Amino acid sequence: MWAAGAGRTQGLSARLAAAIISALFKGMFVDSLLLLKAAVMGLVEGLTEFLPISSTGHLILAGALLGFDDDKAKVFDIAIQTGAILAVIIVYWAKLRHTLWAVRYNADAQRLVMNVVLGFLPAVVLGLLFGKAIKAHLFTPEVVATTFIIGGFIILWAERRPASTVRIESVDDLRGRDALKVGLVQCLAMIPGTSRSGATIIGGMLLGLSRKAATDFSFFLAIPTLIGAGAYSLYKERALLSLADAPIFAVGLLVSFLSAWVCVRWLLKFISTHSFEVFAWYRIAFGIVVLVSAQMGWVTWAA
Repeated sequence: MWAAGAGRTQGLSARLAAAIISALFKGMFVDSLLLLKAAVMGLVEGLTEFLPISSTGHLILAGALLGFDDDKAKVFDIAIQTGAILAVIIVYWAKLRHTLWAVRYNADAQRLVMNVVLGFLPAVVLGLLFGKAIKAHLFTPEVVATTFIIGGFIILWAERRPASTVRIESVDDLRGRDALKVGLVQCLAMIPGTSRSGATIIGGMLLGLSRKAATDFSFFLAIPTLIGAGAYSLYKERALLSLADAPIFAVGLLVSFLSAWVCVRWLLKFISTHSFEVFAWYRIAFGIVVLVSAQMGWVTWAA
């Protein structure tokens, strides 16, 4: 009797242990899969954030394909921009350090800081005023695709203008009113599919900045804009997050940083000998992808 009871107890214990081990391995698999998805999303963010091709559109597509598109994932998409912007800080560290050190007494450093502030303010004001309405009403496949395609044709137009239209060769020559205008143009990026970097770089070129000056100022302007957007999103949606999410966010931030570091360095070399026309054609093609994927039901293009 005692032997039979012991046997049943051992059998129950074995089954319980097997169930626990199975659950643990299943949990590890799910965690590993989530980490892999986070790494892929970080890669997409880092490679597209500073190219004029809209990181948001690509993150939506990647998230839909990976099944990584719930409310928490949308916070993740914004938060990992901080990793990408850290890459800009590293690449431009010498310039940033000199500017911050000399801002007390150097007029050029003071002007650059003031220009970044002037360019940043419109996004803060208009983002707070219209951000919710834009997400509620403009995030449709038709809007995303249209802005992709129109943006592509605007890039082609900007690149094919005569060189004589350039009046600002260096970011150090930028004036306050020019910085404010670029900041206003940056606000167009609130419309899904526009691209923040595309709006600031191409908008800057249309305002008379050289390709290099527009790209440099776009990077500088990204620092407060993306850090602010990431911090605001994390604070606003803090109820969705827990300590258990830290590894996923850490992986996304790390991969975003590394891929953005490679992309920024490549882009600075690329623009010295090439135009942005290749990105224009890519945008037009991607706009068609958005329409087709939405019509076929492959991707849900929603905020």
